[in-house]
Amino acid sequence: MTTTTYIETDRLLLRSWQSSDQEPYIQMNQDPEVRKYFPALLSREESLAHIGVINKHIRTYGYGLFAVELKATHDLIGFIGFSHPGFNSHFTPCVEIGWRLATPFWGQGLATEGAAACLDAGFQKWALTDIYSFTSVHNQPSEKVMIRIGMTRQGTFAHPSIPADNWLCEHVLYKISNPVSKTAKS
Repeated sequence: MTTTTYIETDRLLLRSWQSSDQEPYIQMNQDPEVRKYFPALLSREESLAHIGVINKHIRTYGYGLFAVELKATHDLIGFIGFSHPGFNSHFTPCVEIGWRLATPFWGQGLATEGAAACLDAGFQKWALTDIYSFTSVHNQPSEKVMIRIGMTRQGTFAHPSIPADNWLCEHVLYKISNPVSKTAKS
């Protein structure tokens, strides 16, 4: 299986998924800290199925939730990239940027570094117009990444896939627009 690197930063490779990524990804999704702002942990089968969905998305669109490799160690540390949310809301259909890193890699600026590079590629390489990001209103670390990469808060919304009485239902919504498409409209 050939590995394709889509985006490279000083410390990261955002690349295609490899079979060696399966076990670290399964472990990451069974970590209660990683899944704190999600309704549940993912089982082994759910994690493997998610990799399948991610790979299909990348084949279809040429971009997706890329496996993130730490260049210094060649370890999978999570994912950063784009997806198309599968629910209906006032801002969908849309392209979402998202990230999920294993806990040993938190607090080092890696999510910000990878997400900023991903936004650049999204606008320059894939000519995306508007990119959204959202998370539970309680997930302040992810919201801080959204702010650091230049996204603007749009408000909050009730996530339609989470029951209204669940503490995770209310989500914050951020957006950034392609600066080139803004200039072209002026």
